[in-house]
Amino acid sequence: MAKGWRSRVSTHVGMMPERPVSRATEEIRSRLEGAETGVSVCPYCAVGCSQLVYHRGGRVLSIEGNYDSFINRGTLCPKGSATSSLVANPRRLTMVKYRAPGACEWREVPLDWAMERIAQLVKKTRDETFVHRTPDGTVVNRTPSIAHLGGATLDNEENYLIKKLFTAGLGIVYVENQARI
Repeated sequence: MAKGWRSRVSTHVGMMPERPVSRATEEIRSRLEGAETGVSVCPYCAVGCSQLVYHRGGRVLSIEGNYDSFINRGTLCPKGSATSSLVANPRRLTMVKYRAPGACEWREVPLDWAMERIAQLVKKTRDETFVHRTPDGTVVNRTPSIAHLGGATLDNEENYLIKKLFTAGLGIVYVENQARI
């Protein structure tokens, strides 16, 4: 019995099958074939892992780690690996939702309206709570009633500009970043 087994193996070792790949397999094409590739940064934490975003016709097809990145060398954590489901989620909100003070319902509003509303409320709050001098006469030029918590996906340059705008421009004292917390 052992002899028969050996002879069967020896006749097959080193031989190439006549058709190693089926016709159906030869016709299979990647869904990413012909897609454009963009480079992005993972939106989840402050590490800054680079991602390749494959897209075609305004639709994201796939997101994977960027092998050319010195930060992550193509690897992504579980959250980063799931970034494409963040983009392609049918339940993802794509409109600005607004709930007026005292209202029970949310309503969709244009982005321009929401940005203008935020700017008006920041200006109003700053004007109402701005402190030019402390009771002992020290000039402080600050507003203690507004705070800012930045996201970890902002890079150093963006955080620097936000810090300068909010502290020097608006007098906001409480400026923090999620990456530090």
